[in-house]
Amino acid sequence: MTNEELCVAVPWGEIRGKVWGPNDGRPVLCLHGWADNCGSFNTLIPLLPEGCRYVAMDLAGHGLSSHRPPGASYTIPAYVTDVCRVVDGLHWKKFSIIGHSMGGHIAAMFTALYPEMVDALVLLDVHGFVPTDPKKMSKLMRQGIDELLQFEKKTEEKTRVYTYEKAVQRLLAANPTLSEQAVHILLERGLTPVEGGFVFSRDLRVNSKNIMRTSLEQCLALQSGIQAPVLVILADKGYSSTLPESSQKKLTSAVLQGYLDRNHTVVSVPGDHHVHLNNPEVISPLISDFLQCSRSSCQPHHLTHKL
Repeated sequence: MTNEELCVAVPWGEIRGKVWGPNDGRPVLCLHGWADNCGSFNTLIPLLPEGCRYVAMDLAGHGLSSHRPPGASYTIPAYVTDVCRVVDGLHWKKFSIIGHSMGGHIAAMFTALYPEMVDALVLLDVHGFVPTDPKKMSKLMRQGIDELLQFEKKTEEKTRVYTYEKAVQRLLAANPTLSEQAVHILLERGLTPVEGGFVFSRDLRVNSKNIMRTSLEQCLALQSGIQAPVLVILADKGYSSTLPESSQKKLTSAVLQGYLDRNHTVVSVPGDHHVHLNNPEVISPLISDFLQCSRSSCQPHHLTHKL
């Protein structure tokens, strides 16, 4: 399955990405996770149904997409607005979404806000909504604002330049579960050549704590707005395994139960947080069945066992 480059103009620059499949294929939007880029889907998409038109975005501030303007911050609603810009540029009226990690948060919120536009939602090792304990909300929001302001005062500091080998080591240190192949794939769009080596292409402002927080009640209210069928694929050594045995785990469990209560599908697979990139063959049959059945009343045979 060959691919081509995507470029959609936005008010501060452009959103870039990659496109696979026929022009008239069923549209499927793919949203990558925090600090990754659209290369995250390079190994998975060739294993999915060939009749679809897959568009994988480099989210703003990631990959080859423009960084947000000075003074701006990165929030889930801002990314949702970017999705609106991209699908408007593509002239898509109805489509499916596959979202990994932070991309799953964006996908879930978009589907809740624009339910008439989404016919199927796949969440990869993410719950779609992240509830925050109201008692901790003020502290976390303030930290996010303070981090952004501190970063703005350091903008004159020189960006660190890496050799390619050191960039590989840096990415592996930050993401020890990535395979060596996965690292090279992400660095294709994750590095910018400069004099003396490379710099990471992502906007360092994405490292600030998220200043947009929602309570469990708000998350469940948004979740109830989703009309499309949902497939949640959780890796047994992925995101959930990193959650502490605490109130946070109880909050996320309530979100998962919300999907089950609405007859959506939640499955567990062997793998880590980047299972879709490291071992795409583990999840591709699940996603293929789900996409093919989401437009009909059939029961995907790979999805008969819920978590």
